[in-house]
Amino acid sequence: MVTRDGRRRVTITDVASHAQVSTTAVSKVLRNAYGVSEAMRAKVQAAIDELGYRPHAAARAMRGRTFTIGVALPHIRNPFFADILDGLDEQIAGAGYQAIIVQGSGRDAEAESRAMDALVDRQVDGILIVAPIIARAQLEEMARSTPTVVLGRHDRSAVYDSVLDDDEVGAELAVEHLIALGHRRIAHITQKDVGPSRSVALLHTIRARTYERVMTEHGLAEHVAIAATSYTEEGGYQGTRELLARTPRPTAVFAGSDQAAFGALAAIHEAGLAVPGDVSVAGYDNARVTALAHISLTSVDQDGAIMGKTAGRLLLERIEGRTSSVRFSVTPTLVARRSTAPPLV
Repeated sequence: MVTRDGRRRVTITDVASHAQVSTTAVSKVLRNAYGVSEAMRAKVQAAIDELGYRPHAAARAMRGRTFTIGVALPHIRNPFFADILDGLDEQIAGAGYQAIIVQGSGRDAEAESRAMDALVDRQVDGILIVAPIIARAQLEEMARSTPTVVLGRHDRSAVYDSVLDDDEVGAELAVEHLIALGHRRIAHITQKDVGPSRSVALLHTIRARTYERVMTEHGLAEHVAIAATSYTEEGGYQGTRELLARTPRPTAVFAGSDQAAFGALAAIHEAGLAVPGDVSVAGYDNARVTALAHISLTSVDQDGAIMGKTAGRLLLERIEGRTSSVRFSVTPTLVARRSTAPPLV
């Protein structure tokens, strides 16, 4: 076989000959198979590097593997998803896998289903789906044929693995932080329910319900104010404008995601108000950009890199044959920055 520039493609036989090992040994190294010694792995990898060998994706697919992981994101604008992808790539790259990313909308179950179908049609070896809104039955149907990890959902399944954050603990940390600063009129930005999935399993529902519970436990039920928009900058902006129009206006806003918090910051500044002087703002995710000096957003850290790395590990285990279900939960922490402070009044 020759490449497009007329050169003969280096084959697995060439690699085996150069490394003076069998083609079976080379195949095991390429598949990251169990039982390969480090010495053998190093020897084969050296031959691969010296010859410039690249496994042929089509041939891999015919043998049953494409060495690709499909990733379905609600959308590609959320900076927290980059942290997840960094962790995933760190885990799967060493095993010779690459990620293929599709956007599933996050607000349209049909679009999300089409994104899933696109990954399955491309014969990916495993799928990571982040914060899906489609029904659990549909997730399970896919997981029965393709190893699947679901990130961000709280429902349980025997056929796919779950990586999630303890959203109740995280939301409680954020609201308790604002109350400890002296805030009473604390508002919350959540996401509208969409899709057929049970809302109690979705992270935004858990965060909103926890906000209401903590406010009530502190005798602040009369100050509960929720704007249901979306976990996007546009949603945070629209929700905050709605909340600021109320009388009396809130002195603090707890946004269910950092991206919604960014929209909240924009709306507050547009209204001629200061953060945190007039309104404190807290987010959720602790994406890397929240630590930038001109943003300095107080946020709940759920360690996206660890979540992505764990999802990658679980997918590789599934691909290698594990069938038992695994559920991995991250314990969040609060990172307080300059966007929250005691209220002036």
